[in-house]
Amino acid sequence: MFKNKVLLITGGTGSFGNAVLRRFLNSDLKEIRILSRDEKKQDDMRKKYNSPKLKFYIGDVRDSQSVLGAVRDSDFIYHAAALKQVPSCEFHPLEAVKTNVMGTENVLEAAINCGVKRVVVLSTDKAVYPINAMGTSKAMMEKVAVAKSRSSGNTVINVTRYGNVMASRGSVIPLFAQQIRADHPITITDPSMTRFMMTLDDAVDLVLYAFEHGQPGEIFVQKAPAATIEVLTQALTGLLGKPNHDVRVIGTRHGEKLYEALLSREEMAAANDLGGYYRVPPDLRDLNYGKFVEQGEIRISEAVDYNSHNTTRLDVAGMQALLMKVRFMQATLRGEVVEAEE
Repeated sequence: MFKNKVLLITGGTGSFGNAVLRRFLNSDLKEIRILSRDEKKQDDMRKKYNSPKLKFYIGDVRDSQSVLGAVRDSDFIYHAAALKQVPSCEFHPLEAVKTNVMGTENVLEAAINCGVKRVVVLSTDKAVYPINAMGTSKAMMEKVAVAKSRSSGNTVINVTRYGNVMASRGSVIPLFAQQIRADHPITITDPSMTRFMMTLDDAVDLVLYAFEHGQPGEIFVQKAPAATIEVLTQALTGLLGKPNHDVRVIGTRHGEKLYEALLSREEMAAANDLGGYYRVPPDLRDLNYGKFVEQGEIRISEAVDYNSHNTTRLDVAGMQALLMKVRFMQATLRGEVVEAEE
């Protein structure tokens, strides 16, 4: 389906963009476009990959004109551009709205107008039962994507929702590794806090699955194991040869949950179990309010959400095995100083 086609990755200089790029660079795609704001990261990527297949577009998803220039003549779009740091979005919620919600609207509108075949939008487990500005903006982004899919013509719009992607920029694994190397205490919020654990390769597999199988408005979730923060720190200190490294509990930060959910109870009631994935069909009820007010769903009352407390739980050995699949961890064990997964 990708032969001689053009793929656009928004936010393509980030961890997800690099992972998608690695997977697709040697494919039979004709062209891969990177749209992002950071010219330094684009220049680094240009030198790193040195491929005539790569084309770079400086722009911002908030600016519909810069988006249009990158989208024109594209066949597929992977929309990864976002503000994703919980604290920064908490302090600047309108900035999160401008990028995560309005920026997504710009990308999808351009895709529909330009006849793009498929768009996959990246979301997060924090969009389920959101308690912080980042999760709320991502939840609204999903609503925009599903609503757009109802009148998108020949453009198929899907959402992929991820848990914690190990060692991606801004995640805790690079922070913990840095603290261990510097012989500083590891600062954890709550030892019993659980998080889904996924590799960047898992994330790319989910995108590919959505590209190949998605129908308009569907949300795709990959089943993933979880671990407590305590198990994660034990796994890291063990791998780095410092099993007795000092750990300091600092308490839960503002906007953090004890556990994350990838599917709400309502979504689980409607979801299709595809083995390694869940597919959530869009709610296609019309604006007949009686269907919302007078008619209930017994199956929703009986369902439970899919969260990091009730999924497969990793022990220390399992967490270490998963960590060893991550390029960041492999580089760290070789003694290389890297900031995050690229």
